[in-house]
Amino acid sequence: MERIKPETYDKYIKALMDISRAITSDQYLEEILKLIVMVTAKVTGVEICSLWLIDETKEARVIRLKATQAIDPEYVKDRSLKMHEGVVGYVATHNEPLIIKNVLEEPRFKEKEMAKKLGLVSMLGVPLQVKDEKVIGVLNCFTAEPHEFSETEVNLVTAVSNQASVAILNTELMVKTTVIQEELETRKLVERAKEILMRRRKIEGDAAYRWIQRRSMDSRKSMRHVAEAVLLSDEL
Repeated sequence: MERIKPETYDKYIKALMDISRAITSDQYLEEILKLIVMVTAKVTGVEICSLWLIDETKEARVIRLKATQAIDPEYVKDRSLKMHEGVVGYVATHNEPLIIKNVLEEPRFKEKEMAKKLGLVSMLGVPLQVKDEKVIGVLNCFTAEPHEFSETEVNLVTAVSNQASVAILNTELMVKTTVIQEELETRKLVERAKEILMRRRKIEGDAAYRWIQRRSMDSRKSMRHVAEAVLLSDEL
């Protein structure tokens, strides 16, 4: 990778704009993560980028490989490390960039199979960090030739990763909000369907709810779908 030239900063600004637009888009997290690794690789000129996110849902936190622009999607599935494992765990727990001259010679590097397959040599890992300094993941950049990452390059990737962190958090919030809205809407539909069944069948609310539940299980359709069918039939 060549030394960063002034015109690279134009690409850098464009990259930040791309990611910023993604923040307010209706794309879901998977698409946002793909965009981040593609933009970062393009701006920095590295061979490949990979993005890992910390999974807070487990009792013992793990960090999972979530996106890369040049690896078989099957490789990404269920790829995870413990928080203190590998170079990814080091960057996440120490909250600082890590430069490795040759990943195949680094004992802490756990993805040697991937590196050999893709011919990767040097690596820069930076934490994905939000305003309160909380680390939510790690962004890795790899080169196909031995490379000494400069301070300017580290700062560039760090700036992109910080903007990416905002995009990720906003997208996660958007997804959670969408799920909550859908759940509330489903509850409203089920309540309206219950009222119709109570009136039609002269049954109590609990019995009406169980009827919707049984129809959902028997037809293998969601309760929302059953409720909508009840409402539609009442309108006919």
